[in-house]
Amino acid sequence: MSRSDDILRLHRLAHTGGSAGLLAWLTTRLGGWAGVVDADRAHGSGSGRPAPVGQAPATGHALEAGRVPGAAQVPASALRAAAEMSARGLRSAVLEGEGSATLLFALDDRRALAAVLALPHPPEAATLLADAAVPLALVLGAEEGARREERARIAESRAREAVLHLLMNGRLSTARQIAEVLAPSLPDPMRMYVVECGAGQRGEVARLCAELTGGRAWTVRCPVYVRHLIVLVPAGPAVADDDPLAGALVGLARDAVVGVSAEAALREAPATYTQAFHALAVARGRRERHARFGPGPELALAAHAAGAGWAGAMLAPLHGHEPKRAQDPGAQELRATAHAWLDFTSHATRLLKVHRNTPAGRLKLVEALLGLDLARLADQSALSLALRLTPGGSGPGAGAERVGDLDEVLRDPRLVDWARAHLRPLTGPDIPPGARATVRVWLQHDAQLVPTAAALGISVPGARKRLTRVEALLERSLLQSPSARHDLWLAHRAEELAR
Repeated sequence: MSRSDDILRLHRLAHTGGSAGLLAWLTTRLGGWAGVVDADRAHGSGSGRPAPVGQAPATGHALEAGRVPGAAQVPASALRAAAEMSARGLRSAVLEGEGSATLLFALDDRRALAAVLALPHPPEAATLLADAAVPLALVLGAEEGARREERARIAESRAREAVLHLLMNGRLSTARQIAEVLAPSLPDPMRMYVVECGAGQRGEVARLCAELTGGRAWTVRCPVYVRHLIVLVPAGPAVADDDPLAGALVGLARDAVVGVSAEAALREAPATYTQAFHALAVARGRRERHARFGPGPELALAAHAAGAGWAGAMLAPLHGHEPKRAQDPGAQELRATAHAWLDFTSHATRLLKVHRNTPAGRLKLVEALLGLDLARLADQSALSLALRLTPGGSGPGAGAERVGDLDEVLRDPRLVDWARAHLRPLTGPDIPPGARATVRVWLQHDAQLVPTAAALGISVPGARKRLTRVEALLERSLLQSPSARHDLWLAHRAEELAR
């Protein structure tokens, strides 16, 4: 093989195989060891102890001593030669030992391309390594730039997730401070969009949102659902039947679907996310593939005056919890875990970024503190309402009228009115027969499909199909979390008490 063929091959490999492919080819071509050695690490700052030359694999290669798998197998002679070359300020060096020679060519101020070859080594080895040094230095620089860019992208993505967590937990001031650094500012008032699309399309969706809103849209990749992008958009005059942004977003791809919340203040971010998620469930069944959250009273607003005192008293053992050990979860961690589990069930681990077994232990502690059985939908619903009525872990609000118990709260006329409005879509002559009965049985069986289907005498797919039709009637998500099951249980209980 001629030198020109070698040079052509080196440049092709730099473009197609990167540094790893180039080094692997050099190893094969020279019949020894080839790799990149860092002079700083050779002086002792690297991790791992290098193996003697005799223990190095004859066909091994590594990118950098102490940085990549296999770095512990970098021949000791390569490390010694790199250190000596750096100390003398040389650009190339040859170190001959017993039965082997180490050839080095500088790539930059601290790294060198090294090859450890058995004697006598191929006569073209020095020329080949010199020719390889230039494309290798370039491709290493490009790879480092790509790694830095990826680290920056991941850091920004995690920071945006942190802002979302803060918003959902009522930490508005801190969320604003972080968002100001990331840009743009969080819109207030705002509408929240949940866009469902291919995971690889979320970047394009974010770019389109920025373009159509003049750079004012605040986007974050959903930490729970990999196909969802959450977008906070400044509130505008758009109406349910004509939302230019939603229409443009669904035009990006055939499978894109968009749910849009009502206009709300930024402090209502948890409620607007639930609204947008419910609207997304409705949008999947519509030809235009986007939907605005249907009108209706908000439970937290209807229940605040009657229920804030009850909620604060119920959660007092949780809010006053002091962990026994430093590593044990505190009140805020327990509260966030309970909230995430109620909204996302088994997917809560993705939101919380914890091991899959962690929520189970925390939820047991929440149950013990509050005297609840979270396997029961009734207790889940009570906890869900209490958490919504105490944003940020606060106690009873100034507008609280009394403490009482949950049934007393649900007997309040404002809650009864809310319950009737909430359940109205399930009544009337045009409603499919059995819709209300299906929901009632589903709630009685803790929103579990298998026992619900058995009680109704139908198959599980049949029960799922009925509940999917109910989703369209209620304009709420039932089968996918965050589900309206807690609000439905509370509405049924309020209506039952009113009778």
